[in-house]
Amino acid sequence: MNIDWQLKRKLAPVHTVLARGVSLVACGGMLAMFAATVAPAAPATTGPAVRGITDREIRLGIAAPFSGASKELGQQMKLGLDTAFNRVNDAGGIDGRMLRLIAADDGYEPTRTPEAMAQLYDKEQVFCMIGNVGTPTALVAAPYALERRMLFFGALSGAPALRHDPPDRYIFNYRPSTAEETDAAVRYLVKVRRLQPRQIVVFTQQDAFGDSGFAGVAKAMRALGIGENAVIRLNYKRNSVDVDEAVNQLKAMKIPIKAVIMAATYRAGAKFIEKTHDQFPGMIYTNVSFVGATALAEELKLLGPRYTKGVIVTQVVPAVDGYSSAILEYKAALAKYFPGEAPDYISLEGYVVGNVLVQAMRQASPQLDTERLVDSLEALRQLDMGLGTVLSFGRSEHQASHKVWGTALDENGRYQAIDLE
Repeated sequence: MNIDWQLKRKLAPVHTVLARGVSLVACGGMLAMFAATVAPAAPATTGPAVRGITDREIRLGIAAPFSGASKELGQQMKLGLDTAFNRVNDAGGIDGRMLRLIAADDGYEPTRTPEAMAQLYDKEQVFCMIGNVGTPTALVAAPYALERRMLFFGALSGAPALRHDPPDRYIFNYRPSTAEETDAAVRYLVKVRRLQPRQIVVFTQQDAFGDSGFAGVAKAMRALGIGENAVIRLNYKRNSVDVDEAVNQLKAMKIPIKAVIMAATYRAGAKFIEKTHDQFPGMIYTNVSFVGATALAEELKLLGPRYTKGVIVTQVVPAVDGYSSAILEYKAALAKYFPGEAPDYISLEGYVVGNVLVQAMRQASPQLDTERLVDSLEALRQLDMGLGTVLSFGRSEHQASHKVWGTALDENGRYQAIDLE
């Protein structure tokens, strides 16, 4: 389009006003308005108002247990996210916007989750949810987010309800499912440790978390020709350490049991090991990552070295004692921003989750909103963060990683990497 014609069109209202005898003051105001329209525009940083986003910050929310029997899980997840976000903020944030993580405590009780989510959404006006902890709580929190078209990212949960096919548009996972972890444990016990499938039982929390763990075992057993009804499940109640009924069931079994696959939290898991360890010499105990590996080790170390040695935990991140670039970067950032905090598998997961979201935010910024961020996540391919596996999303794939690592405790209560296959 001809530039002279554009200028004449913009000046036309001014000529009209002058012709009608408007004061020079008024004319000057209009000339100033005109000058603004033709002056070079500042780089755009914001579009229409977006909940939780200003020119200066992006508010994110986490609903997790910060009290109760599983509080360490929430604290470590938040610690990892804060470590990642502090590092980003020190480098200028996301196009100048600082990341601020706001927490709400649901105590790992789904009856408290709606209140925690409402606090973050209505009162704190967060942009998205990140790092929520727990499967039973996720079954409440995820629908809440979906109803509001709010991103629900990187939950510490392996629940199948977060992994629909096709995936829900606003739900993205970093970690493998609980079923993938317990499936890996079955294959390890049968192929590497040479156990018979009927020598393996399952100890789980009596809720959706335990259900997902049992489902993975059952699937793996079916592949070995063992029907689901033949798989023995021992249960305990959430937010308790009352494992006596499960222990008694194990004692009453006629088939010699050689291994227990556990989908439990750390205190209940440690209590079960304590009460069965001496009565079942040589028993192999495996746990999924949600147990909280560091917290489990600390509980077992209080009992003595014989309780720690050989206890296995499947992990969704590499061993924190490793020397990969991701681990070294995480440890350096943790030491810088939270001196005195020891490296931990859950906080490492939080660190990875935070950085994956940051990667997508940078691609969607500066005109950041939920829909652009979802599109950016779905376009994320072959992201190499130095973990030893690449991360990818897609329109039909909202889980970044399917990699399960193996670790086992030694007599000093330290985790050593083991091969699961």
